[in-house]
Amino acid sequence: MTTILIIVSFLYYSRSLDIIHSKISDIAQKNISQTAGLFDLMLEGYNSVTKSLNGNYELTRLLQETTSNPSVSVINERSITNIIGATFFSRKEIVGIHIITNAGKVYSYERQFGGVIDINYEKKEWYLKLKASSGNMVWLGFYSGSPVNRLQQDEVFVFGRQLYDLTAYKSIGMMIIETDPAPITEALSNVSISPNTRAFITGKDDHVIAKGQQETELPLFTNLPKPAQAHDIIVDDESDQLIVAAKTSLADWTIYGITPKSDLNAEINQTRLYLVIVVIALIIVSTVLASIVSRTIASPLKLLIREMKKVELGNFSGSVNVNSFDEINSLVSSFNRMVHRMDELIERMTLSSVSEKNAQLQALQSQVNPHFLYNTLDMIYWMLDEKENERLSRVILSLSQMFRYSSNWGEASQTTLGQELEQIRHYLTIIEIRLDGRLETEINVPEEWLDVILPKVTIQPIIENAVKYGLEPLGTPCKLQVFAQQHNHELHISITDHGLGMEEETLRQVRESLAMNATIAIEPINQPRRGIGLHNVHARINMMFGEAYGIRVESLRGQGTTVTVVIPIPLQRRHADEHPHRR
Repeated sequence: MTTILIIVSFLYYSRSLDIIHSKISDIAQKNISQTAGLFDLMLEGYNSVTKSLNGNYELTRLLQETTSNPSVSVINERSITNIIGATFFSRKEIVGIHIITNAGKVYSYERQFGGVIDINYEKKEWYLKLKASSGNMVWLGFYSGSPVNRLQQDEVFVFGRQLYDLTAYKSIGMMIIETDPAPITEALSNVSISPNTRAFITGKDDHVIAKGQQETELPLFTNLPKPAQAHDIIVDDESDQLIVAAKTSLADWTIYGITPKSDLNAEINQTRLYLVIVVIALIIVSTVLASIVSRTIASPLKLLIREMKKVELGNFSGSVNVNSFDEINSLVSSFNRMVHRMDELIERMTLSSVSEKNAQLQALQSQVNPHFLYNTLDMIYWMLDEKENERLSRVILSLSQMFRYSSNWGEASQTTLGQELEQIRHYLTIIEIRLDGRLETEINVPEEWLDVILPKVTIQPIIENAVKYGLEPLGTPCKLQVFAQQHNHELHISITDHGLGMEEETLRQVRESLAMNATIAIEPINQPRRGIGLHNVHARINMMFGEAYGIRVESLRGQGTTVTVVIPIPLQRRHADEHPHRR
């Protein structure tokens, strides 16, 4: 249980870790994609501002106009300033607009400290970049102060382009626009997915154009992955930090978001700690429960094993009494039933063996009964006297067959219905001749039941009783019927005599004697016997097939008696009857 719990917990943690990293990577991609789109919109707006100034025909005309009249020069400067001012107020984030003509004239419109120009601006890097450009937008990036106005010390975002006379297509100067960096830094903050995420914007030559508000140290951007074209997004989590990068379409900018893996794993570490605590608690609880369950199961099983060893030694009298789980209780109950059943079967086999021996001896006694032999020999005498040799031979043959069948108990104690009926025919041959034709017999048993197994010498004692007590006392012609019928999964072999029948009290006593325990039916062999009685036949059927089978007696005084032998139909025969199309 502990091993399975640890494996499941490890798999759950690993899967959760992969899912969280995947979700974080998706969020980082979406954030940087949205940030890149936001910058494209912002830069497009700034580009429109510069285009509006460069496309102002009046501005370009005034910047190129030269006059010696001071009043005209003042009016022109005021007109230029008004045009620049109109553009200044078009966007609230603009801090200052500066136009520097090729003649060195500077026009500015700022929030404060206007007119204080750095006289060495021609040597500055920003000026050289603008000078080298050919009218395209130049994104100069963040500056700690205005690159033109020395008194402006607030951080600004600077961009510009050269001014061209669109008629003659010649350069007439350059414009520099300074804006509040807050919109850029706020847009850049969208890249952050944790408090320690570092966000940067780099230009074409990997120099930093903008960075997050709290960034002090700059990474080496030459070793970082860079998207090949606009709208490409790169996610790199191979190192100890998650790096996402995207490229803007308007400017050749690359936006970076760098997040330490420790920040990403902070929540995972809490989850892992919680999972470890839960696993330890479950291990302790499962160990305690396993010990209790083991103790509850082991003790009954040890007792059961001890009783099984007694059964192996032949002691079937013991039983196990436990109070455990339902499964153990069911197992113990099954064991007790099995031992009890084995004990019953052994006792039944013992009784069956004794019954068979008694039946064998009693059969011999019955067949060698002096009265029977006397009647038979007397009949032979008179037959010899009358010289009826054919009938005599039949009697002698039937008598020899009966002796042979009844004495052959060494091979088996059971026989088939066909063999039993063959023995009955020999017996009836003698009886019919002895009664001088007063007995009419009818045997009607379908061939399909002739191979059914039953105890040996089952039907003959019943016919003997029918002849002796039901038919012979009549002194008139009588009839004896033997027939077999199927009833569900049972075969009923009925022997019916149309003789004297029984009184109700006699019938009740016979039924009660058959219902008694089989051991009562086993009569001692040292007592006087008249043959194998109904009790013995009933007992042997019980022992062979079970208590549900045996002999059933029906009788009415003056109408006759029917004795029915009930035995089970073999299992394969049942299947054949239930599915005749499979035969």
